[in-house]
Amino acid sequence: MKKLVSILLVLALCLSATAAMAAGKVGVAMPTESLQRWNQDGANMKAQLEAAGYEVDLQYANNDVALQVSQLENMILGGAQVLVVASIDGGALDTVLAQAKEAGIPVIAYDRLLTGTKNVDYYTTFDNYGVGTIQGTYVKEKLDLDNAEGPFTIEFTAGSPDDNNALLFFQGAYDVLAPYIEAGKLVVKSGQTTFEQCATPAWKSETAQARMDNILTANYSDGTKLDVALCSNDSTALGVTNSLISFGLTADEMPIITGQDCDKPNTKNMIAGLQSMSVFKDTRVLAEQTVKMVGDLLEGKTPETNATYANGVMDVPSYNCTPLFADVNNYAELLLDSGYYTAEDLAN
Repeated sequence: MKKLVSILLVLALCLSATAAMAAGKVGVAMPTESLQRWNQDGANMKAQLEAAGYEVDLQYANNDVALQVSQLENMILGGAQVLVVASIDGGALDTVLAQAKEAGIPVIAYDRLLTGTKNVDYYTTFDNYGVGTIQGTYVKEKLDLDNAEGPFTIEFTAGSPDDNNALLFFQGAYDVLAPYIEAGKLVVKSGQTTFEQCATPAWKSETAQARMDNILTANYSDGTKLDVALCSNDSTALGVTNSLISFGLTADEMPIITGQDCDKPNTKNMIAGLQSMSVFKDTRVLAEQTVKMVGDLLEGKTPETNATYANGVMDVPSYNCTPLFADVNNYAELLLDSGYYTAEDLAN
């Protein structure tokens, strides 16, 4: 009898553990593995969710919207209790998100706002307009635009048109610098000053490089110096830097080049004098906040928020993490001392 009771107890515990795990299954949809930051985001999310006791279905969609839709459908059918979605195209997922809503599955938009839909519950991100503000302010202070005579030349390289954040990054920087452009202290020789003109589909380095090749050939072949290359993130900055090197510039001749994400190649470029700064968005912090939000939702609690974002249909309750300025003077403290990278990661 005692043996039977023990067996029944073990079975009950197993069933309880299985039920608990099933109740804590989280689907994590990432846009691509082709950019370093999304690999880190996915890894951080998976590690922190599993450490908190959740089962994780992590999928990368290779920048293919149809594939991401299919992955989300499978997560819904597979019993996910919460969906965390870093979209490829934030406005292309309403139909599959409606399926999640019908199934009672909360949806958290992860660092890319889900737009044109009411079928999103929360959004975790960084202050993305603030990212652009950091970049624009760096240029303003580096050139001492309030006091210097100028004029200085500047070219903008923005992000992907299907990423809602890209416009925020661009606008944050442009709003800081617009008064100096209007006053003639900053000159955009290419004349390309709108987001649409400066956008880089899929954030591809090769696309940014090709566009900058054309700008340099058309506008700077006469010996005019380019003083600033305002790039919204590190993948575009890498393309622009490669273009400038191909154009014949050395580290000592490089313009001010901004970036975002502190990707390994770009951090190496900062150390080598080939990129001026980047904005560090610690994906561990974003993952931690998202895991807290997942836990609250699964426990029936209201997650903490500190902002809202209008997505064209509704104001999405959001949590903004804080982006940090990084350059050659503080990268070691931010990236190495914190354990984000090892010294070997940044060795040439």
